Amino acid sequence: MNPNTTIELPQRPTRHFLPQQFAVNDWATLEPYLQELQNRPLHSAADLEKWMLDRSELESIFGEEIGWRYIRMTINTQDEAATEAFQYFVTEIEPKVAPYDHALNQKLVESPYLPELDQEKYRIYLRSVRRQLEIFREENIPLKTEITTKQQHYAAITGAMTVTLDGEEMTLPRAADRLKSLDRNVREQSYLAIQERRLQDKDQLDTLFTELTHLRHQVAVNAGFANFRDYMFAALGRFDYTPQDCFDFHAAIREYVVPLNRELDQQRKKALQLPALKPWDLDVDETGQPPLEPFRTGEELLAKTIQCFYALDPFLGDCLATMQQMGHLDLESRKGKAPGGYNYPLEEIGVPFIFMNATSSLRDVVTLLHEGGHAVHSFLTRNLALNAFKQTPSEVAELASMSMELISMDQWHLFFSDAQELRRAKKMHLEGVLETFPWVATIDQFQHWVYENPNHSVAERHGKWVEIFENFNQHEVDWQGLEHVKPYIWQKQLHLYEVPFYYIEYAMAQLGAIAVWKNYKENPQVALQGYKNALALGYTASIGEVYAAAGIKFDFSGAYIQSLTDFVRQEMANL
Repeated sequence: MNPNTTIELPQRPTRHFLPQQFAVNDWATLEPYLQELQNRPLHSAADLEKWMLDRSELESIFGEEIGWRYIRMTINTQDEAATEAFQYFVTEIEPKVAPYDHALNQKLVESPYLPELDQEKYRIYLRSVRRQLEIFREENIPLKTEITTKQQHYAAITGAMTVTLDGEEMTLPRAADRLKSLDRNVREQSYLAIQERRLQDKDQLDTLFTELTHLRHQVAVNAGFANFRDYMFAALGRFDYTPQDCFDFHAAIREYVVPLNRELDQQRKKALQLPALKPWDLDVDETGQPPLEPFRTGEELLAKTIQCFYALDPFLGDCLATMQQMGHLDLESRKGKAPGGYNYPLEEIGVPFIFMNATSSLRDVVTLLHEGGHAVHSFLTRNLALNAFKQTPSEVAELASMSMELISMDQWHLFFSDAQELRRAKKMHLEGVLETFPWVATIDQFQHWVYENPNHSVAERHGKWVEIFENFNQHEVDWQGLEHVKPYIWQKQLHLYEVPFYYIEYAMAQLGAIAVWKNYKENPQVALQGYKNALALGYTASIGEVYAAAGIKFDFSGAYIQSLTDFVRQEMANL
């Protein structure tokens, strides 16, 4: 299908269990359907499979409702009604669903007809259900509600952060664009303004994190785990690797990637002719060119990204074009909007929503390509039989997004018509790819320490952060005079507050994405088909099996890291 063809918009699927107009508005309307599932007699394997499909239908409707409430809250964190609607769901409805969810899991695994089902088809799903049964504790339901409520405070605190530069009030993402200015004074002023604004809330953010740490540790202890890290490895369904594998990965990054990044910083310092490389010198073009401006408005960014996707593959273009027609995107940064970016799967209709804070930078282009990769994943899995089949682990989900960043690079001329600017954009992005590894290792190692030592003091936390940060990051950067900033850098990472332990997946998937890109450079058609085949599996196969379907390995050994970083180094040299 070409870009000018009218797209047939997806319709909400026909419901077989719930009324077509049913909506989850309150507990009284929802509970009868959960009770029906819990009490329904099952007399055959066919009955069991129909019951599973009906449960999946209810889950998808429920998931989509909470999705829209979350989206509306993040679009405008100052909209009290939207925040209240989301909080009502997580405090008044979700906690009451949890015991039913546990009971339905029990009913499934205890059914005498379970062995008669296709064991290969449901292998991964049943593995996850059994793990959830193992870790469920009724006393954790109110704790999880409290955690969810506290997590919202992070978005409210950071979403309200603005600075005033040259008489203009602006969000921190927009202020960060000034770090690309050729005027070093402008960069320094912007960097210091951003940091000082963050530091205004440092104690509040520290207190919030301490409260979350203690609550999460209690959840883990209640479930019989020594610490929250071990609990989360179970809760996240990490069947394919262990904490020790993460530590080995950190060590391999330290050995093979950190020296390469240090080398790039040395080159930057020399090119900029600076006696000392400061934190505000890391985003400016080292050849003295003005900041890249690949688009001026969110509409232009979207139009060019859709064109890029169509140039890669008609199906990919259709995905974003469909979202555009359905109004499932909110791209531009503005005051009161929550920070960050996400692709939120809307589980019943199967067309996700992309949220981000675009200003006018290369990073914004990469963000939309990244979230667009997640969106493609949603489209490829939307027709899988069970809702659970669509809920892929992050190691797979991030492979979808990070691969898209790289395989789309052959189409970046759509954003950069000037050959020199195109070269700069690619070089900057590949440097960013390499910087991903040590930053992810830093955040992940920090989380391991935090939850292995849940009763640490705030001072100990700051000291450990600085130690880990200095082990992995910015060895050529002079922090003199900024010592008061360094202990708090971690507070900008929303994952630590909102989705704990969801971070090492970025480095694992980044490695996989480089391998997908390497394949793409060798044979674009085969690599792209492998990419789509892998994502279409959803979570009906293990992580290793999904990676194999893409024609790559799920491997984060030192040798594999070295081979792929060498490939990136060579590609950068060829620019």
